[in-house]
Amino acid sequence: MSVPQLNDEHRGEEILAVFDTAFGELLAADPAAFRVKFRKMAASAFAFYRGTACLFYHDLDAEKRGGPYLDERTSRVWIHGDLHAENFGTYLDANGRLIFNVNDFDEAYVGPFTWDLKRFAASVALIGYAKALGDEQITELVEVYAGAYRERIHALATGAKSDEVPPFTLDTAQGPLLDALRDARSLTRFGLLESMTEIRDFERRFAPGGGSIELDAATRYKVLAAFDGYLETLPEASLSRPDSYRVKDVVGRRGIGIGSAGLPSYNILLEGHTDALENDVVIYIKQAQTPAVSRHITDPAIRDYFQHEGHRTVISQRALQQHADPWLGWTELGGAGQLVAEISPYAVDLDWGDIDDPEEIAAVVADLGRATATMHAAADDTSGESLVPFSTERAIDAALAADSDDGAGFAGLLVDFAHSYGARARADHQTFVDLFRNGRIPGL
Repeated sequence: MSVPQLNDEHRGEEILAVFDTAFGELLAADPAAFRVKFRKMAASAFAFYRGTACLFYHDLDAEKRGGPYLDERTSRVWIHGDLHAENFGTYLDANGRLIFNVNDFDEAYVGPFTWDLKRFAASVALIGYAKALGDEQITELVEVYAGAYRERIHALATGAKSDEVPPFTLDTAQGPLLDALRDARSLTRFGLLESMTEIRDFERRFAPGGGSIELDAATRYKVLAAFDGYLETLPEASLSRPDSYRVKDVVGRRGIGIGSAGLPSYNILLEGHTDALENDVVIYIKQAQTPAVSRHITDPAIRDYFQHEGHRTVISQRALQQHADPWLGWTELGGAGQLVAEISPYAVDLDWGDIDDPEEIAAVVADLGRATATMHAAADDTSGESLVPFSTERAIDAALAADSDDGAGFAGLLVDFAHSYGARARADHQTFVDLFRNGRIPGL
């Protein structure tokens, strides 16, 4: 990618325009939440990058359309949409296994597979810079990622047996990935419930405080009506024990994280799979956001496929994640699409804080390349969705096989992008901080 040389003032106005499109309505509705979001983004270039997928795709859109390795099929696959080095962690799949892979599918959509890889590569450059790695070391890391991705895609495309390309589990993961899985295994549902609830009159209820908001009767009624709609979106297998969905309590919450600022949400306490109080389940209903990438994909067949953003988020996650959360579903509330999922006690994000040795970083990046390939391969004609009616791993493998440089061209594409966009993001971060601290962001 060739980064345009814009003066700070011009780029600042460009950033403000992109922010207004992406965040304008939500910011106007809840400026306090965005002050928190933007202060978190101001902390580092990587935090800024995490919170600005909208700017990333705006910049990609300014490039020439198409590109190497993209054809009619590889430009139309399920993609994560916000694939960076911190969007990986653990989850408990529908079969009860702890898995390490990509998480957080709020930005997922259908688009060019290389967009995921470019976003990840730039994040590697930012992490490498923050850890004072040299440009050559960053280049090597991106090459490792590209090589691991390509190798795993080829293995999956050529029909390798499942035991030859296993998921990252307690039995197969190593290093920081295994550490995250072990941390997740040490957590308990009881611990999560203790942090959010209390026992009153022999029944579990949400505890007051801690960010929870008591609902008035009218709002509670609307949330419960939305919950009834959610039940209709669950697979038959998830409804085997109807008592699991008996509602015990409901509270409101408001998102203030980097990705959820201003989005209203609700927590619902359910009976769970048994009558035992320690097996209660907490799910959340959250207004789903418009994914940044969708503003730059013009195919009406993709846009019209989804009922609303809640439906889009769930369908995308089910396509990209094998054996997804059995509580995952969607609904509508106040005319807006909602995502519904469990607040899992077994979710642990990959912690980059103590990953400093270059060899260890390289090993982790290689594993994340394999995880990315596994995610892209899951999202094919076997996912049950007609929007991508072909084998994505075969399509991607065929495109990469055409590389005349025997892999060097593909890796070089990601390396060049990582360095150029990493530099762009660092400069943008400083511009953003200056805009924010000087009161230049409208509404704040």
